[in-house]
Amino acid sequence: MPMSQEPELLTTALTDAHAAEGAHLVDFAGWRMPLRYTSQLAEHQAVRERAGLFDLSHMAQIFVSGTDSAEALGRCFISPVGAMSIGRAKYSMLTAADGGILDDLIIYRLAEDDFLVVANASNRDVVVDALTKRCGEVSGDITVADRTLQRSIIAIQGPAAPDILTAAGLEEGTELRYYAICAGDGENSDVLIARTGYTGEDGFELYLDRGQTADMWARLREAGESYGLALCGLAARDTLRLEAGMPLYGNELNADLSPADVGMGRMVKLDHDFVGRDALATREARYALIGLSGEGRRAARAGSRVLCDGEDIGEVTSGVLSPTLGHPIALARVTREAPEVGTEVSVDVRGTAQPMTVTALPFYSRKK
Repeated sequence: MPMSQEPELLTTALTDAHAAEGAHLVDFAGWRMPLRYTSQLAEHQAVRERAGLFDLSHMAQIFVSGTDSAEALGRCFISPVGAMSIGRAKYSMLTAADGGILDDLIIYRLAEDDFLVVANASNRDVVVDALTKRCGEVSGDITVADRTLQRSIIAIQGPAAPDILTAAGLEEGTELRYYAICAGDGENSDVLIARTGYTGEDGFELYLDRGQTADMWARLREAGESYGLALCGLAARDTLRLEAGMPLYGNELNADLSPADVGMGRMVKLDHDFVGRDALATREARYALIGLSGEGRRAARAGSRVLCDGEDIGEVTSGVLSPTLGHPIALARVTREAPEVGTEVSVDVRGTAQPMTVTALPFYSRKK
């Protein structure tokens, strides 16, 4: 029998440019993406101290439009979207009928009846299918269009990001509040600029057509040269988000967990009808998501067991030696009766019991 072939990896408009820069490219959620360019530590520090430029074109871009689209999307997510103002963004979750998390995502309201939903690359098909089905149950006039392959996302994150955006001729984005979006002015009118990110720093995400991407990437690089802008890969993005206490689907979130299981039960609004509402109205939290900080240089990794007073209470979901703080940090999923902040626990780090302390999240907060 002929051997089955592995599916070909998807590429972004910048994949060749990443390779030319010497980026270490890896398979990530079916895409060929840059893991790092130089070192993860250097790229991480660049975002904390100056600014970093990311290609995030693997993230799903799903456009929903049509009369009653706000009502229809309300049926899809744990928080209603009808009250969103035009130009605002909302972080929410898509749940299954049993209340399990199918994805966490950001919803942008572009116009009265036009929305952009940005989902995780690994859950793209699940989200598109769910939105199509659920919106279709509300109205047959709603269009759910997956434009991921025709578009790109470029993120610029860090304290110098507003200055670099201005130098690149995109100063309209710097006037946005956090979690807001606008179209560019003049020649940039077909570029969407959002003041959002996944690093814990101020920054922006640009949504644009694939054909515009190379020019915009070069433009931002040139504008950022005097500010110490660095090209950054997904490895640095992961350590940045962990320091900021942000969950990652597949680590902290999955379809077996409810929002309350990860400390986000407050996001569930039972005052509107959505898939999973009935289950979440009665489903009690089984776990808690906690932060842990340690000493030394040995980081706990996903799967490491967490013990409190000799009892196994859960496992680490993400862990790293924090580049910014200089000590190990971790997120852990533990039994519902979670130990209080300040409690010392023991974490099995490659066969060695390592003390860590329950810590309030986030581990790192930028100076305003």
